[in-house]
Amino acid sequence: DAGVHSKAWYAATCDRKTAEDALYQSNKDGSFLIRKSSGQDSRQPYTLVVFYNRRVYNIPIRFIESTGQYALGREKSGEERFDSVAEIVENHQRTSLVLIDSQNNTKDSTKLKHIVRVS
Repeated sequence: DAGVHSKAWYAATCDRKTAEDALYQSNKDGSFLIRKSSGQDSRQPYTLVVFYNRRVYNIPIRFIESTGQYALGREKSGEERFDSVAEIVENHQRTSLVLIDSQNNTKDSTKLKHIVRVS
């Protein structure tokens, strides 16, 4: 277990659209939640959904089988790895998370500040 089930920011049964709608409604930079990934792929079990600058970012959380750790986004050299999904959240509540907009090729960054609960 990735340490997600008891957390306020974990929206277990939430799909992508529900998550995005909830974040748009919050309308606060740094609002976030974590949901199960749509694909149900064991290598990418969760998605971090973040609101920033009137946009919602869906960032895949990868599970690295060789180390039993988690990482954000596509695999890259020198990436940060974490022992649990909760550690990713705690880390990015303290340090900024880089948000990459692949359509406009821009980069932003925000900390995870506001937990959004999906009813």
